[in-house]
Amino acid sequence: MGMLVDGQWTTRSVQPDAKGRFVRSRTRFRQFIRRDGSTPFAPAEGRYHLYVSWACPWAHRVLIARALLGLEQAISVSVVDHFMGDRGWRFDPSVAGATDDPIHGARHLSEVYVAAEPSFTGRVTVPVLWDRTSGTIVNNESREIVRMLDHECTSLARAPVDLAPGALRPAVESAIDAIYEPINNGVYKAGFAGSQAAHDEAIRELFAALDHWNAVLGEQRWMTGERLTEADLFLFTTLIRFDLVYHTHFKCNRRRVVDYPNLWGFVRELYQLPAVATTCNFEHIRRHYFGSHRSINPRGIVAHGPQLELDGPHGRDAVGGQAAADLFARAP
Repeated sequence: MGMLVDGQWTTRSVQPDAKGRFVRSRTRFRQFIRRDGSTPFAPAEGRYHLYVSWACPWAHRVLIARALLGLEQAISVSVVDHFMGDRGWRFDPSVAGATDDPIHGARHLSEVYVAAEPSFTGRVTVPVLWDRTSGTIVNNESREIVRMLDHECTSLARAPVDLAPGALRPAVESAIDAIYEPINNGVYKAGFAGSQAAHDEAIRELFAALDHWNAVLGEQRWMTGERLTEADLFLFTTLIRFDLVYHTHFKCNRRRVVDYPNLWGFVRELYQLPAVATTCNFEHIRRHYFGSHRSINPRGIVAHGPQLELDGPHGRDAVGGQAAADLFARAP
C-alpha cells in the first residue's frame, strides 16, 4: 500500500501488531469548518474540494452525506482511480468514473498531502477535504467531515436535514462508536490479519455485532430509533460492500448480509434513495478490492458476482418509524 515518510513516497506499509492484528493508522488532519467563525475555515460555496474514491467505504459515507444534503454544487469532488498500486491512490480520468485533480494537477493523491504538509509522514487516505482559500487539507477523518457537512454547511445545502439532531446526538455517537471496531474496521481486521488467531478474533467480533444489529433493526427502523441518522450511513457503507467483496476477498464468509433479513431490508431502503444509489459504484468497488490487494489476491482476478437485488421490497414499514424517503421529501 505504501506511505509517505518525511514527504517522500515509500512502499513501506503499516504492519500487523505482534499478534498479527491489523492496526489502522490515525488520521492526521483534524481541523474544522465552523459557521460561528471560531476557526479560519468558514462555510462558503466553491471554497472546499473533496478527494474521494467510489470504492472506499470511509469516502462513501461523505459522498452520501454530500448527496443527501444537496451540497454537490457547493463542494466539488475529484475521484481517484479504483486501482491503488505501489504509488497509492492515483488520478486517471481515462478510467470510467475517475477524474483528474483540477487544483494541483496531481498524478497521485500523495502529491496533495505533500502540498498541504511538505514533510508529511503517514498513510495517504481518502476522503480529503481541501480548502482552496488557505491551500491546505482541512480534515481527512470521514466521521468529522460528515458532521461538518451536516451541521456547519447548512447554509449551502439544498436539503439541510439534520442527521445528528441534538436530542439523538448521544445515541448517534454511541452507535457510531459501537460499529466502528467490530464492523467498519472489523472487515479489514479479518481481511488483513497476519495470523489465524487474529482473523478468528475479528470474525467472532464481526458476526456477533452483525447478529446484534440485525436484532436491533428487527425492533426499530433505524439504529438509534425512529429516524435516519449519520450512524445509519456509516453502517450502510460497510454492508453494501459486504456480499460484493468482504464475504469472499476478506474471508468474512460465515454469513452474507442477504442472510440477515433486517440488515438486508435496511440496506435496500437506503439504497433506494436516489441520492444514495448514485454514490454506489459497484464496478469501482469490485475492481479496487480484488485488483489492488495483491497480498490477498496475488493475480488480481476480479470476481463477477454476486449481483445484488437492491430494488426489491425492503419491508421496513413493518417496524414503523420514519421512512427515509419521507424524511427527505419534507426537506426544503
